[in-house]
Amino acid sequence: MPGTYTKLLYHLVFSTKRRAPLITPELQPRLYPYMGGLIRSEKGICHQIGGVADHVHLLVTWRTDETIAELLRKLKSNSSSWVHKTFPKMRSFYWQDGYGAFTVSPSQFNKVDTCIRNQEKHHRKLSFEEELERLLKAHGIEYDPRYIFD
Repeated sequence: MPGTYTKLLYHLVFSTKRRAPLITPELQPRLYPYMGGLIRSEKGICHQIGGVADHVHLLVTWRTDETIAELLRKLKSNSSSWVHKTFPKMRSFYWQDGYGAFTVSPSQFNKVDTCIRNQEKHHRKLSFEEELERLLKAHGIEYDPRYIFD
């Protein structure tokens, strides 16, 4: 085959360091578009970003010539630096080291998009810990519950 044809959809999840509630109502409307711009600058597509004060979810189409780990390293590092420069009083803002990256079938795109868009409502019923454990189980990812949260 002379060409490469892919559609790699990912549901990405990561939290602030120690899940501190640092994504404030003042920060969030500027942080999410900045993160979307970072993804676009890396030649990806950010379909949706949502979250609450201590974590974010992204629905992203990613390319084949760079790992998802490299995207997340750049995304978290650059957005953290941007927060420090743009909001000098938020010097304590950092992302947690780890992340969740889950593949999304195109048939599930709308469901995941809606879930990410409605994070505030979603978390009235479900904690971040419960949500992450459900995602891990749904994707068949083994984990030790003693070490999943710091």
